Amino acid sequence: MASSSGSVALAEKLQGLNGLFAIHKKKGPTSADVLNLLKANLLKEAGIKQHPMKRKKQVLKLGHGGTLDSAASGVLVVGIGKGTKMLGGMLSCSKIYTTIGEFGKATDTFDALGTVTDVQSYDHITKDDLETTLKKFTGNIMQTPPIYSALKQNGQRLSCLVKKGEAVEAKPARPVVVFGLSVQDYNPPLFTLNVECGSGFYVRSLVNDLGKELSSCAHVKELIRTKQGPFTLDEHALQEEKWTISEIVKAVESCVQLVPSEAALKKLKINYQDDTEQVKEAA
Repeated sequence: MASSSGSVALAEKLQGLNGLFAIHKKKGPTSADVLNLLKANLLKEAGIKQHPMKRKKQVLKLGHGGTLDSAASGVLVVGIGKGTKMLGGMLSCSKIYTTIGEFGKATDTFDALGTVTDVQSYDHITKDDLETTLKKFTGNIMQTPPIYSALKQNGQRLSCLVKKGEAVEAKPARPVVVFGLSVQDYNPPLFTLNVECGSGFYVRSLVNDLGKELSSCAHVKELIRTKQGPFTLDEHALQEEKWTISEIVKAVESCVQLVPSEAALKKLKINYQDDTEQVKEAA
C-alpha cells in the first residue's frame, strides 16, 4: 500500500496534469462509460475520494473529443485539466475509420446491435459496383444522421428518446466532408472500407446509404476508429492496463509534440476563457 506522502504526491501529480492523450476504447461501453471508468481508476490510484453529487466541484476534470458508438472501438482522445479546453479542435479534425459492412440486411440502428428491418438480395453487387458507388459519397456531400445517435432533441439524445418509445424527428441532411473512401476487402455479403472524413460524419449512415444506392440494403458489423487528428490507434492509444497516472503523465508529455505548440500554449494558459460547450465531461 502506498504511504501517505506517496498518495499525496500522486494526487498532486494527477491534479497538476493539463493536456491531451489518447486511449483505446473497447467495443461495448459508451464513450461516457469509458471516461468514467478511466476517472475512477485514476482517483483510486491517487487515493482521492470524489463525491458523485458534487459535479461542479470535480477534483479531476476529464473530457473526450468526440463520441464513439458503444458498438465501435478505437482511438478516443481525452483532455485532462485545462486540456479539456483543447478538445474543440479534436471534434473538428479529420478522422480515419475501418469498417466492415454487410449487404443484404438493414437494421434500425444501422449497425449489428439493432433490429433487422429489411432483408434484400445482394448477389448482383460486384466489387466494381461498390468502388464506383463510393465516388458518389466522396468530397463535400449531404448526409442524414441516424435516428440512433448522440444528437439531441429538447436536450435529450435521440437514441435515448427512441429507446423510451418517444416520438423522434429525424434530423435534416447536413453538409459533411469525406476526404477518402476505399475498398479494403470484398467477400459478399461482407465488405471492408477505409474511411477518412471530417466532423459530424456517420459511418453507419454511409453504409446504410450504400446499400440503398446499390439496390439492396446494408449495416455496419464492425467499426474501428484508427486515427483522430494526430493521434493513431497503434502509436498513441493507451490500452486499459496502462490507464495509470505514470503512463498518462508520459502520454500527455509526448503528445505536446503532436499538437501545434503555439496553439497548445495559448489553450493551456490559466486565464484561458474560451470554455467550449462541445466538450463531453465525465459524470
